[in-house]
Amino acid sequence: MSETQGSHRRAPWPDTAPGPDPHDAPSAGPYAGPHDAAPHEEAYAAPYADPYGAAAPEPQVPAPRGEGRRAARRRAAAPAGGRRRTTAEPPPTPPPPAPAPGAGSGRRRRSGAAPAPAPAGRAAAPGRDSWRRIVPQALVVAFLAGGTTAFVAADKAVRLTVDGVPRTLHTFAGSVDELLASQGLGVGPHDLVAPAPGSALDDGQQIVVRYGRPLRLTLDGTTRQVWTTARTVDGALRQLGVRVEGAYLSTPRTATVPRSGLTLGVRTERGVTFMADGRERTIRTNAATVKEALDQAGITLHGQDTTSVPPDSFPRDGQTVTVLRITGTREVREERIPYETERVEDDGLFAGTEVVERVGRPGARRVTYALRTVNGVRQQPRKIAEEVVREPVSQRVLVGTKALPTSVAGADGLNWAGLAQCESGGRPSATDPSGTYGGLYQFDVSTWQALGGSGRPQDAPASEQTYRAKKLYVQRGASPWPHCGRRLER
Repeated sequence: MSETQGSHRRAPWPDTAPGPDPHDAPSAGPYAGPHDAAPHEEAYAAPYADPYGAAAPEPQVPAPRGEGRRAARRRAAAPAGGRRRTTAEPPPTPPPPAPAPGAGSGRRRRSGAAPAPAPAGRAAAPGRDSWRRIVPQALVVAFLAGGTTAFVAADKAVRLTVDGVPRTLHTFAGSVDELLASQGLGVGPHDLVAPAPGSALDDGQQIVVRYGRPLRLTLDGTTRQVWTTARTVDGALRQLGVRVEGAYLSTPRTATVPRSGLTLGVRTERGVTFMADGRERTIRTNAATVKEALDQAGITLHGQDTTSVPPDSFPRDGQTVTVLRITGTREVREERIPYETERVEDDGLFAGTEVVERVGRPGARRVTYALRTVNGVRQQPRKIAEEVVREPVSQRVLVGTKALPTSVAGADGLNWAGLAQCESGGRPSATDPSGTYGGLYQFDVSTWQALGGSGRPQDAPASEQTYRAKKLYVQRGASPWPHCGRRLER
């Protein structure tokens, strides 16, 4: 059963019959409504003591418009602080406000009944407890506010572009290299980072990263390894300062240069001059060989025609190439092959004596020559083939090694030194002005060889010359020396 029914008794009214009381009427104040009680009646809504020990019934508070009776009773029973009242701890009874003049309570209380006194100590407690609760809360709020401010100040919004792909991100990094490390972006010596990795990082800053790419570039026949941060072939060539207008590219200009690298061949446009048939022609070409550039110039080679530089060489810028018109024939000639002389020592012959044992015979060969005329000028013949027709036969000569005799009967004891002094001045290698006579005793070659000598007398040793002179004296006397022969007798 509810608190407002059954078990509560209403306090008796005074003996006098109730009459109409002007204070029973609802107040017409600003908070009054057709179904509302007067504002001052709420102050007496709490129960009061009954002289017979029974609690006074709770006043019936009219429900606001649109509110049920149960909700109205719950609202009337609720304490002023909004907490629900329990039977264990009755809420303190607020002191009754001073009644307004002429205003009644609407109901008379029984004489002698007084409102319940307020609990002791409740008046001073709210101020002290409030400060105890407010100060820690204020400190926590201030700490959280300061941390939030520092957190917001350290956060930066930056725009990072990696190989042309932009993105906006938030970071607490203080420098560019810290940002790259936090994003897992490693950079090397060939990569481009702007601003530099050690630069400070500010809010709203733009950071650009371009990775280096290896490029094996063959430019006009010369190969080298280079690095580029461009992502296309066209950008790489422009970054390297290579003129691409009119150039031949092994890879299209719009092709992508991957991170792993690319092999690229480039032939720039060059000016080449050809001199052919008495005319000069200059063309712009990106040809790989002189022969290809020659075809672009409309010049044709016939037969043995060629150019002043190898036709398969690379044409350089500003180069002049002469076309050689060649006509030629072949000529076959017979040529002699000389024989060799073989000298064999023979101890049966005196020293200085040589005998031809086998006569040598020359050989023969057939040689083919190419005769060329270049641009009307005859060139020196060029041997292009040869064939041996007859092999040569070597000559065999026996050379004596037997010691010569020291004396010749009938010639020893003569003044051979005086004769030599008169004929040659005592010089074994002496030769007369005509070249006919030579040696100590001025032999002619025929007389010398008839006496068993070989070669020329002035080439033989002095002892051999004296020996041959003694033999000549035994055969013919002093007549071979008509002017100096008389010296032998002295």
